[in-house]
Amino acid sequence: MERLSKHPELMERFEAILDVTESGTESGPIPTIDDIEDRLVAEVRKLGNSSMKDWAQKLEKRTVEEFLKEKPKGRITKKK
Repeated sequence: MERLSKHPELMERFEAILDVTESGTESGPIPTIDDIEDRLVAEVRKLGNSSMKDWAQKLEKRTVEEFLKEKPKGRITKKK
């Protein structure tokens, strides 16, 4: 939980997966297996996207830091 608290987007995705997992157990219309499968697949895709985004941002930060260590006078510009 400590590690997950450092990644709020991932926490949100896991909560959404748990919501889907628990759906149909309370009152209201009972979802079909196909509905649950579709919703879980969509949530897992979102989880993958969030994970990749988080990883890429950290890699970018590390790359910039290493570049600046090697070339302290170097400039970093973003492509427009």
